[in-house]
Amino acid sequence: MIFRETKLAGAYRIELERHEDERGFFARTFCEREFAARGLRTRYPQCNVSRSPRRGTLRGLHLQAEPHGEVKIVRCLTGAIFDVAVDLRPASPTYRQWVGLELTAEQGTAFYIPAGCAHGLITLVPDVNVFYQMGDVQVPEASRGFRWDDPAFSIQWPLEPVVISARDRAYADFDATHVDA
Repeated sequence: MIFRETKLAGAYRIELERHEDERGFFARTFCEREFAARGLRTRYPQCNVSRSPRRGTLRGLHLQAEPHGEVKIVRCLTGAIFDVAVDLRPASPTYRQWVGLELTAEQGTAFYIPAGCAHGLITLVPDVNVFYQMGDVQVPEASRGFRWDDPAFSIQWPLEPVVISARDRAYADFDATHVDA
């Protein structure tokens, strides 16, 4: 695996190191030793998958408040997404900044998102499946969210969403007092 730092403190683009032959390729997607060597989370007690049949499906911006903050490793299994993390850690040097990565099934690239960052994505093509490794189990009372188009972040999404859940549409603008509440 090749770990590339992003502009957000503690967030990484993780690229596959492919070993190719006549059968195709083989690559590791996780190695406890390599993650630990970088000080990254190595335990993932919950894994999730989402399926989005329509291009322009938006999910997010979601996070869990401490002490249930979630590290996420996000990987696109089929199709392509624009995956976004927003740093909401007040003590972070990249507080309230965002980074977006295009993740495709063909690339196999993953996005390591540290706890304390809100996460969202939009599908770039139809029939998208996304796999999430979660650093904590889901705790409904710790769930938080903010509008995908909140002016506090000015995220440059590559296209306008056509499908957004009622919950995601109803999120308020960012208010730092609600992240840890």
